Amino acid sequence: MIRIAVCDDESDMSAMIRKKVSDFFCRKNMETEILQFSSGEELLAYDKTIDILFLDIRMKDMDGMETARRLRNRKFKGFLIFMTVLKEMVFNAFEVQAYDYLVKPIEEKRFEKTMERLLTSMKNAGETNLLIQKGYESSIISFDDIVFCEIIDRKVYLHLISSEVIDYYDRIERLEAKLGSRFFRCHRSFLIHLKYLKSYKNGTAYMENGKEIPVSRLRSKAFSGVILQYMKEWRL
Repeated sequence: MIRIAVCDDESDMSAMIRKKVSDFFCRKNMETEILQFSSGEELLAYDKTIDILFLDIRMKDMDGMETARRLRNRKFKGFLIFMTVLKEMVFNAFEVQAYDYLVKPIEEKRFEKTMERLLTSMKNAGETNLLIQKGYESSIISFDDIVFCEIIDRKVYLHLISSEVIDYYDRIERLEAKLGSRFFRCHRSFLIHLKYLKSYKNGTAYMENGKEIPVSRLRSKAFSGVILQYMKEWRL
């Protein structure tokens, strides 16, 4: 499921954006959870992951730009779309890595164009995220949230740092290509995130979450080399 937040101190505007967003993803057969916040303070108090954020720049007390700065400082990785009355207000948007901005009153064509671009970006966010489609439900999973992947028959099981397990249908070869060099296929049924590798001994990879993953004899030599290379590229 894609979690979306709308933060605007004008209730009518917030409700309108919520409906537009809901209608757009319904047409795409994608399930969403849409949350509404009336202030930056209220948004910052929310402690769950947000995939897409529509944020008004001009709000009472803490404005949208300051709210965005604080979110980014807290490692917010979602897509940020500003809403503003004046285009000039978005000149500082690069500082907080804004994806786009919508000028009020929001035109339907402009909104649709932004959303289509956003959907494409979500699907192509292969460097840092997986976009998983499971029936009508879609989820964005950060690579850094995945400890390891297990493949049973044709189904993939993503074991996350939160202890949650997400399953969906995919081929291990396709998944391996998406995940890139931070992951290693140590066994025909397992892909592990090298970031969460605690130790390796006698054909077993010990992960930070306490799980023990088998390493096949055919891949053990390559595994040792990959560990050293990973430490040079990502940990140093």
